[in-house]
Amino acid sequence: MRLDGKTALVTGAAQGMGSAICKAMAAEGCDLMLAARTKGPLDELADELGATGRKADVVTCDVIQEDQVAAMVDAALKAFDGKLDILVNVAGATGPIETPVWQIDQQAFDDLVRTNLQGTFLPIKHVLPSMVERRYGKIINIGGSSGMRGYRYRAAYSSSKWSIRGLTRTTALDVGQYNINVNAVMPGIVETPRMHKLCEEKAKVRGWTFDQVYQEYVDEMALKRVTTPEDIAHAVVFLATDEARQITGQEIVVDGGWDV
Repeated sequence: MRLDGKTALVTGAAQGMGSAICKAMAAEGCDLMLAARTKGPLDELADELGATGRKADVVTCDVIQEDQVAAMVDAALKAFDGKLDILVNVAGATGPIETPVWQIDQQAFDDLVRTNLQGTFLPIKHVLPSMVERRYGKIINIGGSSGMRGYRYRAAYSSSKWSIRGLTRTTALDVGQYNINVNAVMPGIVETPRMHKLCEEKAKVRGWTFDQVYQEYVDEMALKRVTTPEDIAHAVVFLATDEARQITGQEIVVDGGWDV
């Protein structure tokens, strides 16, 4: 129980990686505030976690709306009597797919960068005062290994994930003196409904089959297998524990060797 007695706020908690992360943290003894835009899936996950004996509350929030983010953090602090140990920023979007940079609509580019960057920045901004006051905190941002290398026809997405690295490293410098660790996990392609949609969209544009696009991703990976949500969850749990006390401002790439 490496997170026994700890509390966490997880954005984008309802599905995919977010759900897997919450389950892994709960299995290690963590109590959770689950946040996403849609309440139904959050309630289902909260019931599942509650059945294991963990405290799991829910709050709806659009992470690019500052008033909603402030209310989300207030709800988490109230639920945990002012003691919020961990923030995991999972919420994000994919944006234009298989689109050369000169064909990307400006609004689509702006919307994606705002969602992925501002949607990570705002929860950090509002969580940090309580962590600074307590002189303790773990912040884990979910970036992407497309933020470690170029990603053809995904300029908006890749740009947004590169920006997560800058935010992570600079925040780590700002708050290290307060015993707060700030790191990022950088997934590659992860076996989720979002990946299937991505493959379907690419196949449609290219005139390929779904399986051809899927296999192209596999072939680019050193380990020749697609990452699972649980793979990401294991990395997040490690960074949330005090086993990672001397790791800050870093990226852990979990992508099967796509970025090698």
